Amino acid sequence: MNERSRWLNRLASYDFAAAELHIYLDTHPDDVNAADALRYYETEGAKLRRAYEEKFGPLSPTNINGNRWAWIADPWPWDTQEG
Repeated sequence: MNERSRWLNRLASYDFAAAELHIYLDTHPDDVNAADALRYYETEGAKLRRAYEEKFGPLSPTNINGNRWAWIADPWPWDTQEG
């Protein structure tokens, strides 16, 4: 697994944790520990996303600064030689 893939996996894990905590909090709205954990994963995930985009470029077309097409820059996942 290359460095970019490791960053994406970590970012996906933070996004997954935040999504799961949102679902949990729908049925347990008074759980302060879960609310704190959600805030942590959202905050740290946002930091990680910014760091990723500084290092590798935007993750989506809504996160561009200047070059409208930077988010589709090479390599695409199927263009990499791993394994």
